[in-house]
Amino acid sequence: MSGTTTAISRTAADVPGSGPGARRSDREANRWVVLVVLCTSLLLVAVDATVLHVAVPAVSEDLRPGSIELLWIVDTYPLVCASLLILFGTLGDRIGTRRVLLFGYALFAAASAVAAYAPTADVLIVARGLLGVGGAMIMPATLSILRQVFPDRRERALAVGIWSAVAAVGAAVGPLVGGALLEHFWWGSVFLVNIPLMAASLPVGRWLLPESATGSGGPWDVLGAVMAALGLFGVILGVKQAGGGEVLTPLCWLPLLAGTVLIALFVRRQRRRTHPLIDFGTLTRAAFGTSVGCIVLTVLALVGLALIAAQYLQLVLGLSPLETGLRLLPLSVAAIAAGLLGSRLLALLGPRVMVALGFLVTAAAVLCLTGLGQHDRPGLLVGGFVLLGFGLETTLFGCYESMLSEAPPGRSGGAAAVGETAYQLGAGIGIALLGSVMNAAYGPGVRDAARRLGLSDGTGADAAHSLGEAYEVAGHLGGAPGAALRSAARSSFVTGLHVTLLVSVCLLLLGALAALRLPRRMETAGGTARVEGSGGAGPGAASGSAQRARICEDRPGRAENPLSRGVTQP
Repeated sequence: MSGTTTAISRTAADVPGSGPGARRSDREANRWVVLVVLCTSLLLVAVDATVLHVAVPAVSEDLRPGSIELLWIVDTYPLVCASLLILFGTLGDRIGTRRVLLFGYALFAAASAVAAYAPTADVLIVARGLLGVGGAMIMPATLSILRQVFPDRRERALAVGIWSAVAAVGAAVGPLVGGALLEHFWWGSVFLVNIPLMAASLPVGRWLLPESATGSGGPWDVLGAVMAALGLFGVILGVKQAGGGEVLTPLCWLPLLAGTVLIALFVRRQRRRTHPLIDFGTLTRAAFGTSVGCIVLTVLALVGLALIAAQYLQLVLGLSPLETGLRLLPLSVAAIAAGLLGSRLLALLGPRVMVALGFLVTAAAVLCLTGLGQHDRPGLLVGGFVLLGFGLETTLFGCYESMLSEAPPGRSGGAAAVGETAYQLGAGIGIALLGSVMNAAYGPGVRDAARRLGLSDGTGADAAHSLGEAYEVAGHLGGAPGAALRSAARSSFVTGLHVTLLVSVCLLLLGALAALRLPRRMETAGGTARVEGSGGAGPGAASGSAQRARICEDRPGRAENPLSRGVTQP
């Protein structure tokens, strides 16, 4: 994919300890140490997408942001990160992937310090945006370097399983980290934890990680990147306004229209450029495009539901931030287990069945969670979160494997950039979309209750913004009216939760149907890989051909990893 590649040109000899005179055991040890460093970086970036979820009430009490400001405090990070991934991926080709990664570490640490001590909501939003820039520098390098240091397909399957488990767990473990810190410190502490870890990653990354600077891919399309970022922001802002009940207002349709036009112009521009940021010809290939779309749907469900679940556990059930994080822990444990089993499941089921099954398991988990109400049901929560974590990670693993397999040889960096862009887009859109659905379902019931209690329209509108604001209004009312408003708000929130869960089920079932376009299985014979049942030929495939051959990149004679034995090689 021209213009999107972050492929690493440095050979295995450039990795510390893997030169001509290094022992085989040293090379093998260094590969797994590199994986640990990459996963630590990815974990911090993913955690920051959700670490504020349990801190939202504390941030609201301290900084007093408006409803739109509060949404942007949460949304700015994933949206900025998603908008800049492709740009920084191509920058890595010019000046070196490791160099961009180290700059990202430094910026991430500095922005974390600003966010921790932000005196106003506006400063916090800006700091979250800078965190997104740092995250965009860090993320594209992780999967690209992993692809380089694990050239053997069987070992890479296990490494990708661990990597994708970290990606899934990072978003889920954010509330746990935030909850533990809020038990003893103020909300800014959720950002301070990034500083020592990023500071330690700078010297370790400089010493251990490989470098590259291919200089390929043509000139940067900075204008195209800006168009994509502004278009995405416009669409998301319009979706937020629609979710707040302002469908016919200029604040809704103007951003939607402007965003849609910018994205359409961006696509047109990329199709005409010799060196596009995104090669839409590759994206339209059945297996690659389907994998990217499934990643978006998977993360959309994970991050959006994590935010709503954190609010439900704290504001409806009355759990502390730490208790909230512990309730979400089974999701993380199940995701880790699924990641470690991913290579065996892929060999047994094939990409098509594996991804479709993951979506169906996730949908079943979400349906189970519709049984939640205003009273605590810990058994249902644990069971639902276990199924949710296992299903989500199974889907992510199958998608990333199919995407890397579909990418042309030597262009795995481009696949990494597109895949992680899809991940971040899913996170940002999930928060905006499911949050909007939640607000649209929650608001009417609270406004009706406020009118019955004789409250002014302004007071009723404040209570309808969020459950936290409704509790604040009820506290000011006191007595029977306050208790009535509090009960109505809690009931409306549970109703909104059920509606949001059902919308998520529909999206997950759509993902299961889309997964039917993935390859049925992968077979290896005589050094070539054959993908069968790919669901249709994409551009560049022979007319009428149902099979496509690709040169296997495994190094001959490589010792097989017993943990990933049986994984076929595309």
